[in-house]
Amino acid sequence: MKTFRKMAAVIALIALVGCSGGGSTYKAGTYKGAAEGHNGDVSVEVTVSESAITAVKVVEHEETDGIADGALNTIPDAIVKANGVEVDTVSGCTDTSEAIIEAVKAALEKAKG
Repeated sequence: MKTFRKMAAVIALIALVGCSGGGSTYKAGTYKGAAEGHNGDVSVEVTVSESAITAVKVVEHEETDGIADGALNTIPDAIVKANGVEVDTVSGCTDTSEAIIEAVKAALEKAKG
């Protein structure tokens, strides 16, 4: 019985430590990032609070209108909703999707100081 109690205590401790934060912390503000897309650089502005991504805006790109619209219109919102860059790319505009994600990563590196 003592072994069971010790194991239960260890599991509870691991669960408690695993749930205690671990989220990213940022210096609040707006940061710029860029990455290579299909036709050229994709530039973004990422706004963060101390603990969350609050806005992502594509400010400049050379991507093909119509074809890249799916990524340009959905990836920024998906990143904000997920509060991270682990989002699915958009089929048909993978290069643009990946460029937005990489540009946001670059901006977030600056936000971490």
